[in-house]
Amino acid sequence: MDLDELMRRLFELYPEGYTDGSRDPFFVLISTVMSHRTRDDVTYPAARKLFERFSTPEEMVEADVEEIEALIKDVGFYRVKAGRIKEISGILLEEYDGRVPDEMEALLKLPGVGRKTANCVLAHAFFKDALAVDTHVHRISNRLGLVETKTPEETELELIKIFPQKYWKHINLLLVKLGQNICRPISPKCELCVLKDMCPKILL
Repeated sequence: MDLDELMRRLFELYPEGYTDGSRDPFFVLISTVMSHRTRDDVTYPAARKLFERFSTPEEMVEADVEEIEALIKDVGFYRVKAGRIKEISGILLEEYDGRVPDEMEALLKLPGVGRKTANCVLAHAFFKDALAVDTHVHRISNRLGLVETKTPEETELELIKIFPQKYWKHINLLLVKLGQNICRPISPKCELCVLKDMCPKILL
């Protein structure tokens, strides 16, 4: 498959590229933690509501967990996530002078942060060449025949091998947008897809 042509079409379809509009590392970190098992159209309004009230680690630490819960109650597992938000904020203050670290190893030490979240922070907040793989990216990569993998972790490793590094930080949001709007888990809109002539439609 011509990967340059694949990416060209996705960039043309989603010209906003790989940024969701926020470059604040703390917002990117917290909103990504909030996004676990929650749709983006629920996550980001809740994250913006939270940050209108508390926008720094200092403010999050001082906040009552019940108020954080109330602000993010629309996201899945909001009570667990509210506790993690306070815990993460405390760690950032105690160990990183209130700043979000820009290294994978340090990010993975934060509660509730796995490789997908860490890579999102590195790519979207720090513009590093990191490749974040969630369920959309995992599913579509297999559906397109780019990889044959069983887990997002395996998919990340394989995509890094085949895609030029210049594309890594773009892949997540581009494929997530495609997965939400066109290449859905059930009843994908193949007739509308810009990749329909490139796709072997594996697993359909």
